[in-house]
Amino acid sequence: MNAQPDRAVEVRQWVEKAEHDLRNAEHVLTLTEDCPTDTVCFHCHQCAEKYLKALLVAHGIAFPRTHDLVVLFNLSTGHFALDFSLSAIQPLNRYAVEARYPGDWDPISRQEAATAVRMARTVRDAVRRLLPVNILAGKK
Repeated sequence: MNAQPDRAVEVRQWVEKAEHDLRNAEHVLTLTEDCPTDTVCFHCHQCAEKYLKALLVAHGIAFPRTHDLVVLFNLSTGHFALDFSLSAIQPLNRYAVEARYPGDWDPISRQEAATAVRMARTVRDAVRRLLPVNILAGKK
């Protein structure tokens, strides 16, 4: 499938931002002391969200303004067979709010943050397999 030129540009923008989130999460997780695991998890959520939105944009599927991965997953699976389950990424939804704001939240361990990075990578890899090659190659 070839995406329309304007749509391809928009998809590449979503992908670029998703990649930035994943790089931030992976880099911050390398900190040996005082690793802000909440920040790692927030960026993992953002990576998954942006990749799902990139997929929907690439195929001209409208989606609501939302950070809810369940909504984006359900919209996606209505059109595509994703290589991961809702239960695999649903835990990331917690980080859209809890990782950004103060509150009485459960602490996030380094192990939980590492799991969030793996989940974000899973979403990334699955979505990239479904995106048109010309978009990932940066061609118009």
